[in-house]
Amino acid sequence: MNTSLPSPPADLAGTLLGHLDRQLASARRLLELVLHQHEAIRARRVDQVLTTMLEIQREMEARGALEDEREQVLRRAAGALGMSTLDVTLERLCSVIDDIAAQRARHHSAELRGLLDEISRKHAINRALMRQELAFLDHLTRLAGGEPGPGYDRDAVLRSAVPITPGAGLHALDARA
Repeated sequence: MNTSLPSPPADLAGTLLGHLDRQLASARRLLELVLHQHEAIRARRVDQVLTTMLEIQREMEARGALEDEREQVLRRAAGALGMSTLDVTLERLCSVIDDIAAQRARHHSAELRGLLDEISRKHAINRALMRQELAFLDHLTRLAGGEPGPGYDRDAVLRSAVPITPGAGLHALDARA
């Protein structure tokens, strides 16, 4: 612990580690939900996709409370460090808590960053898969309804083509335009 900095408030380390533990638990739940959603999308189980979407939304709302808690931890740490909340970093926080707690905080923070990166990656994949499935569903719906789709349709291209008559003055590259 660095003695040149102000002494930390009682149990700052416990508050920080407790917060990181709750963040990790939430991130693990969120990753589990995103993985279940991925399986449901792959299996085309619409009811499970919708259920996991609702569960993900609930977990994200709970994470909102964790963000409020994070702000409180930052304010408390800023007071202990004698600086603005914008200047508080994990390393600065670790400089005013005991070495064992600092090591745990660094480990928890690294694990949390890894989990959030994995959640983000899997969520992006799920979104792409859902877009793909919805595009296919749109295609099937259009086929069933006899509607032309936005894709290539040779007959529609021929019907919408501008008739070109010889001498009409159309040029592939018209520098006069």
